[in-house]
Amino acid sequence: MAAKTSLADPFRKPSPLRQGDRVAVIAPSGPVPSERLSVGLAVLSARHPVLQSDGLLSKRGFLAGDDGRRLAELRWALSDPQVQAVFCARGGHGALRLLPSLLNMEPSELPIRPLVGFSDVTVLHALCALHRRVTIHGPVVTQLGELSESDQSSLWSLLEGELPSPMTELMSIGPPLPSVRGRLLGGNLEVLSRLCGTALQAALTQSGPVVLLIEEVTEAPYRIDRALTQLLVSGALRCVVAVVVGDLVRCEGPAEHPTALAVIAERLSGLGVPIVAGLPLGHGARNRAVPLGVEVEVCARRGALSFVEACVT
Repeated sequence: MAAKTSLADPFRKPSPLRQGDRVAVIAPSGPVPSERLSVGLAVLSARHPVLQSDGLLSKRGFLAGDDGRRLAELRWALSDPQVQAVFCARGGHGALRLLPSLLNMEPSELPIRPLVGFSDVTVLHALCALHRRVTIHGPVVTQLGELSESDQSSLWSLLEGELPSPMTELMSIGPPLPSVRGRLLGGNLEVLSRLCGTALQAALTQSGPVVLLIEEVTEAPYRIDRALTQLLVSGALRCVVAVVVGDLVRCEGPAEHPTALAVIAERLSGLGVPIVAGLPLGHGARNRAVPLGVEVEVCARRGALSFVEACVT
């Protein structure tokens, strides 16, 4: 009953992003490669004036500067009234280290503006979902110059208010059940598993029926098994009504071991929900942007993911 009520209470959406609106680029996780950043900034700045902090290219080991720098940059991007959208420069690791401070933020400190990114940015997506904000699972800035015109165009169209086109010809790896609807949430599988036991786990359990999105890179099948098991035994998946799987890049193990996709199908079979794979997003050559926090429909029989609502007001 609570799940139905929650789905009827939509997440808050940002205003459409118009060409010429100012956007911020931040590095909340790993250090940013300067050459790829320059290429991505050229793509982004062709549509929007770009604001960035002086420390965007900071490096401290595997982090883009210390926690204080990254947190201050994030707070600036979320609070500056000039900023109409926030684009993450890259993923990596580090956003989870900011969680104690992020959990102390008031809802008013999370304004309703698009946040775009994936991979380690899953932490920020979960934070926004906890506060019922729609965000964008999409390319980081260092990816923009490597994407096809089609994937770039889908990002701009989504941010400007168009309803995303359905994803079709997906592969069903679960029961061929009728269509189900839920709120699309999730991101990188390994990062999601690390949120178990934190306050952000509630993003998956207090948002109504959930269509869980997962993608992964360079994790062997046994590690995917471990991450899924963590999510299952923690109760984080108790509201999941369907699972949609993006790219699983370089996630294979020895030939005698099951594939990553087979592990997902077996480990999640107990949920008794549709599971479809093949979404063109994640760490592969394609990374189509999709909104998180909106209502979607999954049809395993047709192999389709359809969007019921746009991500902006």
